[in-house]
Amino acid sequence: MNPYQDIIHLPHHVSGNHPPMPMQNRAAQFAPFAALTGYDDAVAETARLTDQKEMLDEAELIQLDRKLNWLSCHSAEKMQVKIRYFVPDERKSGGCIKEISGVVQKFSMQKKWIAMEDGTLIPADQITAIEGDFPEY
Repeated sequence: MNPYQDIIHLPHHVSGNHPPMPMQNRAAQFAPFAALTGYDDAVAETARLTDQKEMLDEAELIQLDRKLNWLSCHSAEKMQVKIRYFVPDERKSGGCIKEISGVVQKFSMQKKWIAMEDGTLIPADQITAIEGDFPEY
């Protein structure tokens, strides 16, 4: 014999004082309890991978410097280039390597940045490669 036999077929109780709770709110009461607020975000941040800045050898640095100097002297020519540069991460060591193709709008030796026609500003000290129609040295 079932111990609940006497109540099993009774109708479901409906309160006369309180309106029924919407189903969406009922589901919230069964949501998991987060004892450590922000823990999942901290784990995700730690697991996020970053790249390291490319270290150029002396020959590559000289070639890059020549291209930057040529750009500073000929910035009015609106040259089409492809630039690879490093963007440091704000939260942890490392960063990401980005590539952009476009026309150089302006190059400032004093402020050490390149402005592209689309408005992107690239710090000259973060550039690791420039491709374009440069004269041979």
